[in-house]
Order: sequence, then structure tokens, then C-alpha cells
Amino acid sequence: MKKMLGTLSIAACATFIATSYVGATETEEDISIEQEGWNLVWNDEFDGDSLDQSKWRYDIGNGQPNLPGWGNEELQYYNDDPKNVRVENGELIIEAHQEPISDAFGSYEYTSGKVLTEGLFSQTYGRFEARMRLPAGQGFWPAFWMMPENDQYGGWAASGEIDIMENAGGTPYKVGGAIHYGGPWPENQFQAGDYFFPDGTDATGYHEYAVEWEPGEIRWYVDGNLYQTINDWYSTGGAYPAPFDQDFHLILNLAVGGWYGGNPDGSTPFPSTMAVDYVRVYER
Repeated sequence: MKKMLGTLSIAACATFIATSYVGATETEEDISIEQEGWNLVWNDEFDGDSLDQSKWRYDIGNGQPNLPGWGNEELQYYNDDPKNVRVENGELIIEAHQEPISDAFGSYEYTSGKVLTEGLFSQTYGRFEARMRLPAGQGFWPAFWMMPENDQYGGWAASGEIDIMENAGGTPYKVGGAIHYGGPWPENQFQAGDYFFPDGTDATGYHEYAVEWEPGEIRWYVDGNLYQTINDWYSTGGAYPAPFDQDFHLILNLAVGGWYGGNPDGSTPFPSTMAVDYVRVYER
């Protein structure tokens, strides 16, 4: 149903960088990444005044009717209103609001935003990174993650899931990274690890979150610090390194409530924002 972009040729990479990365200043980090053998193939610097819908699409709703709460007991209704998703001052802003219960959102007390590259960009292997700041507050669940473009090996989680970064807003001193794999639910499995910020810093400041995904291995980084490496997984739908040998697309969202960090309480500040400075994708 959706065209898979796959791996770009060297010529296509050069053309894409020349046309899509114009105006971005090459930083010392960019140069370092290039010296390590990574070449930029896709990016969004959020320099415009609205979401670039040639790169991202909105997800709308709460997963109804087939997956209420997106399967995670989440409480928010994802919306495409600019109050929930907008681009301003060189950042993507995803903002969670508490709402009066009304017909507009059914029985949902919260609205927020979710954008993804499904159907527009996906890739097998590479370095996937974003620089962002996250909201603190009980019940927030911001995430930067990846899902398979075509569920080649079966339903979740037989076709895999890569969580580059997720955070429980009640614990801003740490973030997590994970993979989900195995068989279709409820035969799914996962592995996960946490990164703890140095004293004096937390997830409310700007940090770069990345994975380097190569055949048979995925590595997680925060600000260039490697904190987790996983190289053992399986899929009931195919031979290793399945399911992590197919195209995945990118997702950014700010959930409210759910099993990961619990639900909001009287201390939770609304509105609160997740701000993304850039998203960049590289390949060897």
C-alpha cells in the first residue's frame, strides 16, 4: 500500500543533500559523523513556518475503534490543530493541553500531537537522531521511535519496533531506549535500557538522542554517549536478523497517560511542550 523508499544511491544522496540541506550550517558534530562514515540522506531542520507535509503526516484520534488508547491506555486525542502541532522559531512544537470534555474530542480530556514519516520516508539501517527538549510532569510520555513500514513479518511485535527515546515525565532525570520483537501480541518480547543524565541536567534541556542501527546490532546514544547495545532478538515471522532488516519510518509524539509513566495528577502542568530542533537520518 505504501511505497518503500529503501536505501538511496550515492548519487541520490548527493542530490538530496544539495537540495534539502541548503541553509543548514555544518557543525563540528556533523563533520565528526561524516568522518565516522555516516552520510546524511534525510533531514528536517524545521526552518519553515508550518509542518512540512512532504516529510511528515499527522496521526489523528485515540486509536479507536481497533486500538483504544493506542494499546497503551493513553488518554490523549491526537489533533492537527496548530495549538498541538506547529513549527515556530526553527522548532517543531508538540504541545499537550487539558480540555473541557466536549463533542469535539469525545470523552478525551487531553489533546496532543503525533507526526510520522509513514508513506513518505523509511529506511533500513542507518543513524537516526533528533535534538529535543522534553516536558517534565507526571503523566507525560514523549517519544522518538520507529515502526516497520510494511509489517513484513506479521503483526506487532513480530515485525519489530525501535524506541530511540522515550521518557516518563515524572522522572525527567532519565530516558529509555528499547526494542520490541518476537511474535504477535501477546507473544511479544522486549529489551530496554535507561540513560541517567549527569547531575545538574535532565530531559527538560536540549539533548541529542540517536540510534545507530546496523545488520545484527542497534546502539543507543544520548549526546554522543553510548549507553546500550543490543544484538540478540528474533521474529516468529522470519530468520535473524528479522525483524530488524526491513524499512522503518520515524514517529514523534507526546502522549498523556498510559502504562509507561502513569496518568496526570493535580501537579501536572498544562499546557506543556516537547520541542524538536532537528531530525536527521544518515546511512553508511
